[in-house]
Order: sequence, then structure tokens, then C-alpha cells
Amino acid sequence: MAFLSRVAAGAITLFARFITAVRADWQGIEPVPRQRVYFANHVSHGDFILLWTVLPPRMRRQTRPVAGADYWLKSPVRRFIGRDVFNAVLIDRNRDTRASDPIGQMADALDGGASLIIFPEGTRNETDAPLLSFKSGIYHLAKARPDVDFVPVWIDNLNRVMPKGEFVPVPLICTVTFGEAMRVGDGETKEAFLTRARDALLSLSATSEGDA
Repeated sequence: MAFLSRVAAGAITLFARFITAVRADWQGIEPVPRQRVYFANHVSHGDFILLWTVLPPRMRRQTRPVAGADYWLKSPVRRFIGRDVFNAVLIDRNRDTRASDPIGQMADALDGGASLIIFPEGTRNETDAPLLSFKSGIYHLAKARPDVDFVPVWIDNLNRVMPKGEFVPVPLICTVTFGEAMRVGDGETKEAFLTRARDALLSLSATSEGDA
């Protein structure tokens, strides 16, 4: 199974690069194998794949996406990709049925040495707004692990590669822009941290559009 997972991971990354010609733009931060929480905008189920793809191999092996268990456990193929290929931290998004605390799951993954990919909007943005409001989970995770760097990441063009309702991707160059790391400040309120994190992500959006 481990061999099959590695083969599948390689095939997925090659396909993602072939369709999107994705490039990484590291702004104020270096691609070094340091533990981080990457938080990104969310417009497609392929978002974490694209972010994961542009990481150097050593960082890629260390990085786990955080994703909804209801989606990635829905079929055997999705289960294999989410759990075995990407080693995702699978979160039960239904408060009534969940047996584990999502913040605890993510903190445990960090304690195990992993880096994480999270989407603080909580769901895919299908509106015309650049970002939805951030959920509070990113703040609670930052408070739980204040020594971990949180890195904003803007994923550009993927919603046009795979428009909603389409099954055949449209080849189009995508950019994944990484910004400066941030941490929660001593005594920083939830509202202040969420605003600061959202502004950091939006600033990368403006930079990405300017480079397009």
C-alpha cells in the first residue's frame, strides 16, 4: 500500500503540474523544512493538491492537509487519496456526530512533527468576494501552539482551471504565493488575529494579480 501511495502521489503532482504549470512565489519566506501551518484561500477541492505540489519534496512529505472527512471518506477512491496518499488530517465537520475535537486533532498532528495546510474560510468560496470571513479555528490553533509559524498562501487561477460543475480541467497557469510567517501575539484577541491573518492573505491576492 505504501508503494502504491507513493506512485499515486507522484502521478497526481505530475498531472497538477501538467495542467496548471504551477509555480511557487516565496515572498519574505524561504522554502525550508521548518514546521509551519499554511493557511490558504479555498475555491476548489484541488487547492491543497496545488499547494502540496509546489512544496519541495522534503517539505511535501512532512505536510498534511486538513480536510473534511465527509468528502474524503465518501468513496474508496477518495478515501485512498485523502488518507493514504496525502495522509490528511480528516475532520468531522458535523458538530453533532464528531468524536474528536478538530483543534485537538490538528494540535496532535503538529506535536507529531507535521506541518499543516488549512483553509480558514471553512468552506469553498463560491461568491464574487475574494475571501469569506475566517472561522475561529485558526485562532484557537495558533493559541494552542503559539510557537508554530502560520504562513499565508494565495492560490491563484485554480477556480478557472476547474470551474464548478465541470469535470474536464482547463489548462491554465496557476501561481501559489507564500507570504511572511506570523504568530499570535501575547494577549491578541480573536478578532484582531483573524483580521490580521485575513489581511495578510488579501495582500498576497493583490500581489498575485499584479504579477499576472
